[in-house]
Amino acid sequence: MHKSKHSGDSRYKVAKKEAVIGIGLAVFNFLWWFGFAYGLGSKPVKEYTYIFGLPSWFFYSCVVGFLVVVMLVIILVKMVFKEVPFDENEGGDSL
Repeated sequence: MHKSKHSGDSRYKVAKKEAVIGIGLAVFNFLWWFGFAYGLGSKPVKEYTYIFGLPSWFFYSCVVGFLVVVMLVIILVKMVFKEVPFDENEGGDSL
């Protein structure tokens, strides 16, 4: 079995985990947007309800969805993501 030269570097494990979380967040954002945009927006225009002058499907899919995803990103960055050094020496001391 072929081992990558970076297989022992924990930074790659952290980066992979955070990339999976980022992809999951993007999928969640798309599903939120799609669900509200096509779920509420598939009615005839005469049946639309409005929030702050915007159709409810747009308000929930774009405005609320944006705010939810921004809050999730803030929470994930503060509580889950880790700061990882970029230099070759994993200890952070390149000298």
